[in-house]
Amino acid sequence: MKVSFKELGLVNTREMFAKAVKGGYAIPAFNFNNMEQLQAIIQAAAETKSPVILQVSKGARNYANQTLLRYMAQGAVEYAKELGWKKPQIVLHLDHGDSYELCKSCVDFGFSSVMIDASSLPYEENVKLTRKVVNYAHKYDVTVEAELGVLAGVEDEVSSAVSHYTKPEEVIDFVKKTKCDSLAISIGTSHGAYKFTPEQCTRDPQTGRLVPPPLAFDVLKAIEKKLPGFPIVLHGSSSVPQEYVDMCNQYGGQLPNAVGIPEEQLRKAAKSAVCKINIDSDSRLAMTAAVRKHLAENPSHFDPRQYLKPAREEMKKMYIHKIVNVLGSNGKAR
Repeated sequence: MKVSFKELGLVNTREMFAKAVKGGYAIPAFNFNNMEQLQAIIQAAAETKSPVILQVSKGARNYANQTLLRYMAQGAVEYAKELGWKKPQIVLHLDHGDSYELCKSCVDFGFSSVMIDASSLPYEENVKLTRKVVNYAHKYDVTVEAELGVLAGVEDEVSSAVSHYTKPEEVIDFVKKTKCDSLAISIGTSHGAYKFTPEQCTRDPQTGRLVPPPLAFDVLKAIEKKLPGFPIVLHGSSSVPQEYVDMCNQYGGQLPNAVGIPEEQLRKAAKSAVCKINIDSDSRLAMTAAVRKHLAENPSHFDPRQYLKPAREEMKKMYIHKIVNVLGSNGKAR
């Protein structure tokens, strides 16, 4: 049985990306795996009136179950309305789809946007597979994100030891041949909570903390010049807030040398053609830090609601911060 995303009250990314590129802000794309993450995302988006992309990886889809996900997305739209957001702009997006079959299944199950990540394949094979996904998805008005260049790091099933910057000279040909709706590029962001090795970083002499290398904005500018006004996506853009790393470590965690993308660099990117910024690790860190703290301070608690409630509140706080202070998408979906 095929379900249209429109029946679930979802939207695709086409209109929101066009507005974001023109308005100089970026749409938050938050990954979620469970109810608490979803509640926190919807609460934050509803309060700030920000368009939002609910991202589901292949691993999260397997974890949550595809049928449950469909109803969770529909429930998220209705929940947003309950919270006073009259016209929610919510996308359900497949993050890092690795096959035509997976992307087709997501389209059939009510996703409003899918990503086909064939960036690890030779160029012509990437073009061919992306085009095949686009041909199917566009029949149902589902938007498609593709990727050129390879990000380092690990996130669910996606892993690479090294990154390869996107080649600006390839982007026009790729977009023309595939007809994708947005393009994820590699300019130095990275997946996971360990985005850079200590050897790639410098150390702040005052704090001793790792300072990551800057993003390759020259590559981004060259791509913008080749594709004026085309929606660009940044993956692996968590900032790995040190307060959450410290909190995890303080209450029994072991996260040495965890480091992310500085928020000032993401602010700069959001003002460019980058109109979608993916954030996953920050949510995981906020949730885990809050759970660790609560259980350490309340060793007699065993009701999951007792420790998941503060975790949800911490994630909501983090999401609102990203929307308002980093991406600038607040007030754009009234």
